Amino acid sequence: MISPILSAHDITKTFPGVKALSGVSFDLQAGEIHALCGENGAGKSTLIKLLSGIHPHGSYEGRFTVNGAEAKFSSIADAGRAGLAVIYQELALVEEMTVAENIFLGREPKRFGGLIDWPTMFRDAKALLERFKLTLDPAAEVRTLGVGQKQLVEIVKALAKDSKILILDEPTAALAEHEVIILLDILRDLRARGMACIYISHKLDEVFAIADRVTVLRDGASVFKAQAKTTNKNEIIKHMVGREITDLFPRRAGEPGDVMLHVDRLSVEGLLHDVSFQLRAGEVLGIGGLMGAGRTELLMHLFGALGKRTHGRVVLDGKPLSATPPEEILRQGLVLVSEDRRRYGLVLEHEIGFNLSLSSLGKFSTAGFLNRNREARTNRHFFDSLRIKAPGLEAVAGKLSGGNQQKIVLGKALMTEPKVIMLDEPTRGIDVGAKLEIYELINKLTSEGKAVLLVSSELPELIGMSDRILMLHEGRIGGGFTRAEATQERLMEAAMGGAGRVLSA
Repeated sequence: MISPILSAHDITKTFPGVKALSGVSFDLQAGEIHALCGENGAGKSTLIKLLSGIHPHGSYEGRFTVNGAEAKFSSIADAGRAGLAVIYQELALVEEMTVAENIFLGREPKRFGGLIDWPTMFRDAKALLERFKLTLDPAAEVRTLGVGQKQLVEIVKALAKDSKILILDEPTAALAEHEVIILLDILRDLRARGMACIYISHKLDEVFAIADRVTVLRDGASVFKAQAKTTNKNEIIKHMVGREITDLFPRRAGEPGDVMLHVDRLSVEGLLHDVSFQLRAGEVLGIGGLMGAGRTELLMHLFGALGKRTHGRVVLDGKPLSATPPEEILRQGLVLVSEDRRRYGLVLEHEIGFNLSLSSLGKFSTAGFLNRNREARTNRHFFDSLRIKAPGLEAVAGKLSGGNQQKIVLGKALMTEPKVIMLDEPTRGIDVGAKLEIYELINKLTSEGKAVLLVSSELPELIGMSDRILMLHEGRIGGGFTRAEATQERLMEAAMGGAGRVLSA
């Protein structure tokens, strides 16, 4: 049998009061893509941090081997020298630098005298981007890019190092469907060249499209291993959550009520053109489209955070809603859960309680004084009802799993007592179990008469959890569908500018 390029032997990692990993073992062959699946908090990220030297050798039990030799990494640089490159779920780019500068950061080509060879850097960056079929400008500043484009830059940055082992942690969480296809093609090409990949993803369709083998972690232990071709999604999900899941999208639709949000011929300079729709109480209206179609821009504008309105009107619960600052929009009953929870949704270095009540401090204040007891009671209610997995309200938000961070962002939004909740990619980067909890929360909100505007890049989620769907194309409505009419093919056709029946109500 061919020796693995990388092996983990009985890895155990303990933090104060928590055993994050318990006897985990797996191996990786050259020219193989090995998928690592599990719920948030199952231990995947901890395992990757051990592999990459963030948690150094000596801070855990067990051992890693690379090419048969024990790996004793004390830093990310040690792992890099051994041929490991890691692409983390949370990006590590320098926003103020260009795409090219980020790709070659720390490895800049030099001229005589030690000066950076700028023409060579931009030429090589352009060649790399073209090699991976990415139409990005190497001279563009990273801060001007969308989340998905930034993720692609991170991937090219890792691949540019000619590493032998590539570890990808939720690499497609921020990618549009066509970008996912590009990435999977890149990985197939790398596999054919002998590169070994560890692929961490909650998107099981991708796992079965790309992986050779699958290992499932649950509660810090490796509970299931199989060749991808000998197992299926239902079996993987069962081992991930410890129980059978019969319905991945448990939408319970009721009878829609009064119109809560009416958008009439809305145009926003350079972003949106003549967009019209209605959203009723008790209803989920899905918004889809390719990256750059205007989905996030629509929600950000409605929330008062983006763009100059040039035409049209917005009515919230019968009252005109002007493009006022977000704090005023919140007071009128419209709230946004952003797609980028770490940048816009959380103050990562602060505790859960601080984040939960951050948008509702006025409710707990009298004459400028904060009623800490009332704030704490309300925070505890949302902490318990959302089942946030943490030691307590004092836990730091930035140290929690993605699913639990998303619950905090949702709790913060719901504490404002909104009439309309706008959810932008609410299940991005979280596991099946956490997704189901959010879907049930959506059902609860609509059963209480609230209205939900749901943006999602995942067409099965859009179809499964929406009562009606609008697809945007280049800032315009490309088509509208009832749930019964919606298929992935019809939605994609509308997203790409094909004809689709437009719904006005």
